[in-house]
Amino acid sequence: MTTPPRGPDGRPLKVRVKTSRGRTTSSQKWLQRQLNDPYVAKAKREGWRSRAAFKLIEMDEKARLLKRGMRVVDLGAAPGGWSQVAAKKIGLDEGHGKIVAIDLLEIDPIPGVVFAQMDFLAPEAPERLVAMLGGEADLVLSDMAANATGHKKTDHLRIVGLVELAADFARQVLAPGGAFLAKVIQGGTEGTLLADLKRDFAQVKHIKPAASRADSAELYVLATGFRRQAEAEADAADDGRESGER
Repeated sequence: MTTPPRGPDGRPLKVRVKTSRGRTTSSQKWLQRQLNDPYVAKAKREGWRSRAAFKLIEMDEKARLLKRGMRVVDLGAAPGGWSQVAAKKIGLDEGHGKIVAIDLLEIDPIPGVVFAQMDFLAPEAPERLVAMLGGEADLVLSDMAANATGHKKTDHLRIVGLVELAADFARQVLAPGGAFLAKVIQGGTEGTLLADLKRDFAQVKHIKPAASRADSAELYVLATGFRRQAEAEADAADDGRESGER
């Protein structure tokens, strides 16, 4: 494997991408960032399909999300890094647990992962995922992102819309005590999303893994301890009575 050149102090030298006819400035910047990203190099060394694998690994280390035998749904799975991590953690290669995944793009098969290439926004998608899963889920993951328009407010609203749909799906399929982890973009309205999730989950918080680029507005919302609607309403009523008594 080719290793990056190093200077006299032993540190890797920054790789600069030469301009090329037909290459846009944005694609040139993206390529240069990829070549100089330590997580990209580490993913290649360790056999992960993308640097995003390290985001899930870090968040799992903090929150202890993935457990042996879990049933997991991976929304926006391509190229498969999160499904790879989840498969290893739940013991899928030993016949434990189940993972179903979906994306607009095809992915190379991952042993044991049931994958469907389709748009999550398609009317039939949620029902098909439920059929693929064959029961309740313990964890719903969403690394979905809408195609960027370059307009920050529009991009933020589009990804929040995706997360809201993913959260609605999670409410349909999660078993009591289940968890939901999804990518969002900082921009103000994610506070409304958190308040909405708090009605159905015992704990809701934001996580920014180290593998998420420092200059990126992305972060993740984690909701744990799923409660069915009747239970959530009962808890809310109890909280109201306690407030009144005080």
